[in-house]
This record gives sequence, structure tokens and C-alpha cells, in this order.
Amino acid sequence: MSEERNPNRTQDSPSWGKLIIRFILSAIVIAVAAFITPGFRIEGLWGVIFAALAISIINYILERVFNVDASPFGRGVIGFIVAAIVIYISQFIVPAMTVTFLGAIIGAIVIGILDIVIPGKTI
Repeated sequence: MSEERNPNRTQDSPSWGKLIIRFILSAIVIAVAAFITPGFRIEGLWGVIFAALAISIINYILERVFNVDASPFGRGVIGFIVAAIVIYISQFIVPAMTVTFLGAIIGAIVIGILDIVIPGKTI
């Protein structure tokens, strides 16, 4: 009995379940980073969800358009700078989120550290 494969699906494309788990992990990491980072604040659960969504969308657009990964420690200095900019820009999309530029830099460091501790790509 042979196993049929979908030719439209690539080998490394994640399933919906994996995407949902990654999104939940991202929301948790962003919430923790906002809680412990001075100058980085998100109000309420919906604010955290919308912030995770906005950061994920901005990160996806940057990856597709400029071919850069916004992982704070995954891509060196460029990835760290892009992650800080993504965090800073997302405050203009999410009304429940406020972040200073220094808070975005510290937040990128915290998210990078949490990304090392928690398995899976978070931001």
C-alpha cells in the first residue's frame, strides 16, 4: 500500500497545529518579555494576542520582502536589530501596546533569551 503525497505541499511546511502552537508560544514569550522589560507594556490578554499577531505578521512580511529573519539571536546583529524594530513598529498597530525604543531593544534581548530556553521559533 503506497502512501499518497500532496505535490502542492512542501516537505518543511508546518501544519496548522504547529502554527497554532508556535503562535501560543510567541504570545507567552511576548507577554513575559513585556512583563519584565522596562519601557515595554502590553495591557490585557487581547493586547498580548494582538501584539503576537502583529509581530508575527510584520516578521513574515520582512522575511518575504527583504529575506531577513527577525530572530534576535538566530541571525546575529542584523536579526537582533530587525527584532527590535519589529517590536517598536508593532506598537503603532496594537493600541494596547506601548514600547520605548530602549524597551524594544531590551525586549529583543529578553525574547532572544526566552527563545533559547523555550524550544521552537517564537518570534
